[in-house]
Amino acid sequence: MENVKILERIKAEFPEAVIADQDCCGDLQVTLSQDAFIEVMQFLHDDEQLAFDLLIDILAIDNSARRRKPPRFEVVYVMISMDSFDRLLVKLPVAEDEDVPTVAGIWQAADWAEREVFDMMGIRFAGHPDLRRILMWDDFEGYPQRKDFPLEGKDFDETWDPDTIEVL
Repeated sequence: MENVKILERIKAEFPEAVIADQDCCGDLQVTLSQDAFIEVMQFLHDDEQLAFDLLIDILAIDNSARRRKPPRFEVVYVMISMDSFDRLLVKLPVAEDEDVPTVAGIWQAADWAEREVFDMMGIRFAGHPDLRRILMWDDFEGYPQRKDFPLEGKDFDETWDPDTIEVL
């Protein structure tokens, strides 16, 4: 299905949900509002014409360095229809302390991808079945992929004992 027809199908069903769209190098990118996010995602999965049945990835973008006004983050969902091989990117703007509804009930692949986004960016997914750190240890402080995370570590200027790895 052509990107124009995919967009028309989404807008026909949810006219208020799409706040921006872009065809970038053949990939359709649709930015959704928080209000109808879950309903649109369920529709994208269940609709027989669209049938985006494979969630490839979930990632987050920290726009704090580029954009001075909120929202700080964008959560991006990359999905494919296995029938037509259409590809769609859905973006969701997210404020710093705002929860995102989980899509793990729609695509099981979202379970681990949402945990990774939580672990690296600190974005919480409301209703997630097991939202905990996946790559960093449990008591690690901070989120390493945020733009404000200290690249050289919190104590990079301290002297430390190389045998015990303790700050002196």
